[in-house]
Amino acid sequence: MIEKREFYINGAWVSPETPNDYPVIDPSTEEPVAVISLASEADVNKAVAAAKAAFPGWMATPPAERLALVEKLLEVYQARSEELAQAMTMAMGAPIDMSRNNQVGAGSYHIKEFIAAARDFEFIRPLSDRAPNDRIVYEPVGVAGLITPWNWPMNQITLKVVAAAIAGCTMVLKPSEESPLDALLFAEFMHEAGFPPGVFNLVNGNGAGAGTALTGHPDVDMISFTGSTRAGIAISKNAADTLKRVHLELGGKGANILFADADEKAVKRGVLHMMQNTGQSCNAPSRMLVQREIYDAAVEEAARVAESVKVGDPHEEGRHIGPVVNKAQWDKIQGLIQKGIEEGARLVAGGPGLPEGFNRGYYVKPTVFADVNNQMTIAREEIFGPVLSIIPFETEEEAIEIANDTPYGLTNYVQTQDGARANRVALKLRSGMVEINGKSRSFGAPFGGMKQSGNGREGGVFGIEDFLEIKSIGGWSND
Repeated sequence: MIEKREFYINGAWVSPETPNDYPVIDPSTEEPVAVISLASEADVNKAVAAAKAAFPGWMATPPAERLALVEKLLEVYQARSEELAQAMTMAMGAPIDMSRNNQVGAGSYHIKEFIAAARDFEFIRPLSDRAPNDRIVYEPVGVAGLITPWNWPMNQITLKVVAAAIAGCTMVLKPSEESPLDALLFAEFMHEAGFPPGVFNLVNGNGAGAGTALTGHPDVDMISFTGSTRAGIAISKNAADTLKRVHLELGGKGANILFADADEKAVKRGVLHMMQNTGQSCNAPSRMLVQREIYDAAVEEAARVAESVKVGDPHEEGRHIGPVVNKAQWDKIQGLIQKGIEEGARLVAGGPGLPEGFNRGYYVKPTVFADVNNQMTIAREEIFGPVLSIIPFETEEEAIEIANDTPYGLTNYVQTQDGARANRVALKLRSGMVEINGKSRSFGAPFGGMKQSGNGREGGVFGIEDFLEIKSIGGWSND
C-alpha cells in the first residue's frame, strides 16, 4: 500500500492539519492501492498563503529565468516518465502503453508547446507604430487555483501549471482525488527543477471540501478548472463573491459529421477515436452523424470496429482499452446504456454489463447505438464512456442543425472530400474546435469550448495569455 498523505506547500512536504484518509482504488481490481489525505480548509489556507507570499518575487523574476526553470522541468519530466505512466495506470486505469505514449506524452507535448510560445512572447510591447509613448504590459493575474480531472491527468496539469508559471503566477494545484499519484510525482518534478518555494503548491482533496475552499478564497485571483459542466457552474457561483477570473474547460458532446463522400477510413477513425481512453475524453466524437446514402453501411462498419476493440487489463502491454475510473462512473454509464435501449435506440454492438471474461473491475463493453435521434438521452448527455450514438441526416443544413443542437460546444468533426463544403460546415459549427478528415490541430493551437463547454483557451500562446492581465501605459519614456 502506497501512503502519500502529505501536501506540497511552500517548497516542502507537510502533514495535513487534520488527517482525513482517502483510498485510491485500482479500477481494474476494485482494490485500494494507495492512501492520500483530503485537505481541510486550513490546509488550503496554508497553501494559498504560501502562494500569495511568493507572488511578488515570482512576478519580478525575469521571464527568461522562469522559462529556464520550465526547460529544466521538461528534462525531469522526461527522465521520470515511466513513474508517471505507472501511477496513471494504477489509479485511473489507462492501459500502460497508452499511459506511456499518450498520457505521459500529452504532458511533454504541452511543456514543449509553452516553451516555444514563451520564447517569442513580448510581455511589454508598443501599442502601435502611431503611439510611440504607449505600452501594453502583460502582467500575471496573481495567485491561481488549479483544479484538474482524472481522465487526462498530465495533459491538464501541464496545461495549467506551466502556463501559469511562465505568466508569472503562483499557484495551488488540487488534482482529482481519483488520480492523485501522478500529481504528487509532478510536485516532486517541480521541486527537482528548482522552482522557488511557494510558486507551486499542491493539496489533495475533493470538490466539496478543498475545491470549495479554493474557489471561494479571497486571496485566490483566478481559478482554472477542468471537469464537468455541473461542477463548473458551482465553481462559478462560489467564485462570484470575490470577482475572481474563472477559466472553465468542461464537458462535450462532439458531433462527427460523415457526408456521403467521406473517405473509406472515416467510420473506423471515428469509432476508434470515441473508444480511446475508454471514452473518457471531453472532446470525444460521441455523436456520429451519417448522411443517409451511406448510413446502413456506416452502421455495419461501426459495429464491426467496436466489436474488434479489445478490453483488457491496463497493467498488461498491448492495444486495448481499460476500465473506467470508478464504480460511480461505471454505474452512470450502465444506466445510460439501459436508457438508450429503453428510448428505442438500436443496439448494434456492446451493451450493458461486464465484457466477456471479466467478473471484477469497472470494465465497459465498447457500445454502439444506431437509429438515435438527437432528443434521446444518450444524444443529449455526456456519457464519458465507450458509447457511440449514430444519427442519420439528409442534407448539409440538417447536419449542421443537429450538430449545433446541444448545450455543449467543445469539438466537432467533419468528414468529406469536398474542401469547400468542409470549410463551410466548419465555420457554421458552434464549437471551440473543429477537425476535418482526421487532421488534428497543430502544435500551439488553442484548446477550449463555447456554450456549456466552458470559456478560455489552453495551450501555446493562448494558454499563457489566459493567466495574464493587460495593463495599458501612456506617456512611456523612450529615453
